[in-house]
Amino acid sequence: MSLEALLKSWQEEATISDNIVHWQTLPAHNAVVVPFPGTLHPLLQKVLQGMGIHSLFSHQAETWDHLSAGRHVALVTGTASGKTLAYNLPVLNHLIGDDNARALYLFPTKALAHDQLEKLQDIIGRLGSFGLTIPPVAAYDGDTPSSHRPHIRRNAHIILTNPDMLHTGILPRHTDWDEFFTGLRFVIIDEIHTYRGVFGSHVANVLRRLQRITTFYGAQPQYLLTSATIANPAELADRLIEKPITLVTNDGAPRGERHFLFYNPPITVPDLGLRASSLQESLRLADDLLTYNLQSVLFGRSRRTIELLVSYLRQRRPKQATAIRGYRSGYLPHERREIERGLREGKVRAVTATTALELGVDIGSLTAAVMVGYPGSISATWQQAGRAGRTDQPSLAVLVASASPLDQYLAHHPEYFFGRSPEQALINPYNPLIVLDHLQCAAFELPFQKEEGYGQMHPTEVTDLLTWLVEAGVLYLSGERYFWTSSEYPSGNVSLRTVSAKRVLLQTKDDSSKVTIGEIDRESAPWFVHPGAIYLHEGRMYLVEDLDLEQNLAYLQPIQSDYYTRPQRNTTVELIEQLNTRKVKGATIAHGDLKITSQVTGFRKIQWFTHANLGAEELDLPPTTLQTSGFWIGLSEEVLAQLREEGLWQGDQISYGPGWKHQRDLARARDEFKCRACGEPERDKAHHVHHLVPFRTFSTPKEANRLENLVTLCSACHLRAEGVVRIRSSLVGLAYTLEHLAPLLLMCDTSDLGVHTDITSPLTDGQPTVVIYEHVPAGLGFSERLFTQHEELIRAAHELVNTCPCNDGCPSCVGPGGEQGTGGKSETLSLLELLR
Repeated sequence: MSLEALLKSWQEEATISDNIVHWQTLPAHNAVVVPFPGTLHPLLQKVLQGMGIHSLFSHQAETWDHLSAGRHVALVTGTASGKTLAYNLPVLNHLIGDDNARALYLFPTKALAHDQLEKLQDIIGRLGSFGLTIPPVAAYDGDTPSSHRPHIRRNAHIILTNPDMLHTGILPRHTDWDEFFTGLRFVIIDEIHTYRGVFGSHVANVLRRLQRITTFYGAQPQYLLTSATIANPAELADRLIEKPITLVTNDGAPRGERHFLFYNPPITVPDLGLRASSLQESLRLADDLLTYNLQSVLFGRSRRTIELLVSYLRQRRPKQATAIRGYRSGYLPHERREIERGLREGKVRAVTATTALELGVDIGSLTAAVMVGYPGSISATWQQAGRAGRTDQPSLAVLVASASPLDQYLAHHPEYFFGRSPEQALINPYNPLIVLDHLQCAAFELPFQKEEGYGQMHPTEVTDLLTWLVEAGVLYLSGERYFWTSSEYPSGNVSLRTVSAKRVLLQTKDDSSKVTIGEIDRESAPWFVHPGAIYLHEGRMYLVEDLDLEQNLAYLQPIQSDYYTRPQRNTTVELIEQLNTRKVKGATIAHGDLKITSQVTGFRKIQWFTHANLGAEELDLPPTTLQTSGFWIGLSEEVLAQLREEGLWQGDQISYGPGWKHQRDLARARDEFKCRACGEPERDKAHHVHHLVPFRTFSTPKEANRLENLVTLCSACHLRAEGVVRIRSSLVGLAYTLEHLAPLLLMCDTSDLGVHTDITSPLTDGQPTVVIYEHVPAGLGFSERLFTQHEELIRAAHELVNTCPCNDGCPSCVGPGGEQGTGGKSETLSLLELLR
């Protein structure tokens, strides 16, 4: 029962081998080692030798040398390459010789901090057996009992925490940590590739506040940052700490042979391009791994997927139920520790996990990793694949593609994945809303001096913002200093995961009392928790009964539902300022600042698994506005003329013919001014009249407008009907494809972006336009990056649509055309050919 035997069986089984679209074998490589440095403490050397470590990997030694020279270091090597030892050794070596020295370790999750705590305590315990005592090391986070915290603040020389606790629990109370900050010698920031987007922009500001405080206490710590492979690790590290960075990338750790498979589920409905479920195909592969007794991890993108995988695997293998576990946020700490221990000891043979297990928590040496759908970025994919093969033994990673355009692009172009890491981890520390939040937090911690800068912000810019906060009554100016006006911690009202300070509380009833189960930023509330929405939280379903935007409350009730909801909205886009523009083939592209006005007008009910449309409802919610950054593509007249000549442009306004108003009124009268679908009578406005067979499919308006082809529908039922009979234009198909491929270049989720199409856009003097805008106020830099990478984005979009096996549009390329109507694939492909 070996990995070799399993792979041979897959090659011989046609129903599996036919779906393996790419098989990459990454050769094993030996370790590159160097002797221990001469400045390493003799007892530390003994401890390492007792752990079976008799030399350092080359990147560990290089990191030691740079730190010894006083440099700030960014260490970027593969999973399980020994990054932990690379920073623990210099820290411990320094602390042995300096009783006053302190170190601060920052991890993105509590689980990772506690895992690293065990490794540190192991080394410190071994040093103690030689009679060498190092002051305590401790985790300090939300799980730390209040009674333990004063002792930790006074005595611990190494603190392991996370950005959230540093933000809300340490920096605001720095006077309780004066001895720690005075002696702070090292700051370790692990897994910096997770600090991107809004979260990374906030963390960068938390680090600026940390540097204000260390300067106040006279400390100048060295920084060591670690990262998975991304395209711009030095740039990200520099923007996080704003200090000169020395990059270490030569990985000297050994690696066994690795088989990396791209698996594309078979097409089940050729005309529509529909494929078998990635979840069901992953289960089949996981079942084989268990048959061959190969310890494995299955990664899914949602909590719901994780729980389904556990349930299905246990149903298939009831005798192994206790050896199959799930792992995600929401599990209690002791449950996680038990699962991690079971993996290390081999008792757990298969674990299904979200990204909670993607980071460097010690789970031993697994043989295989199966990813149910593309994890969202190339770096995350390598991280998840790297959880298998953490020794010099052969290992397996399988990416099972979903039907999404991004997954299908990679399935058809694996060289894009293996050839490079194109993603840029983008942050904007000086997003004005984020900076304003942290200036208030910083002013609470230490009053601002007049003419004081903040990070790389010029003192004049800082003074302007502080003056605005004074005028708003948040700060007051006394002499030469700006003071916080309230006794409350401002950091308690600043979430590191969102730009908005306003939050909507999600409440449900528990017996007779109301219980708050979570919160959401106010701008997202109409989209996610509108009345009638199905909301998922901790694996449970809730029905939203009401959304009170005045009180910032949403009321939910638990429900068991066979459907989920998909909101619909109307969006308008206004130009605030165009920052850059250029002519490209077939279009003019630009990026700049935009005002986005959106209104959720209704929602659809979509059945789980089948994705059948179960109906639609209207909503009457107030519009929301967003000032952000956007990137747009305006089609040229030459492109439109070419598409019109070929009969491939469907963006021009439809003229229903001279007799349309009369025929429309006849249809309404025939139907007694009632909706033929639900019976709703007309009230203050006329119902819609819908063509049963799409108007565009007829050669003349007279044929299309025959009374028997018309039906009276209320607006809600008309919305539902349009979802079934839908003709996609090339512009809409282009927007759909770009929306799903843009994250490949940006290292973000599709939810971070919005897309809008306009046949006569004011952004481009009335030309048909696709707008991709950021969902973050003031933006984070995504739009500018798309502007510079336009040609690459169009090329990828053309390759995706051109290689998709569907006949006329599907969820994997330009979007589905519906049960009737046309999907617009040929029109979109022609447009892309004119743009590339």
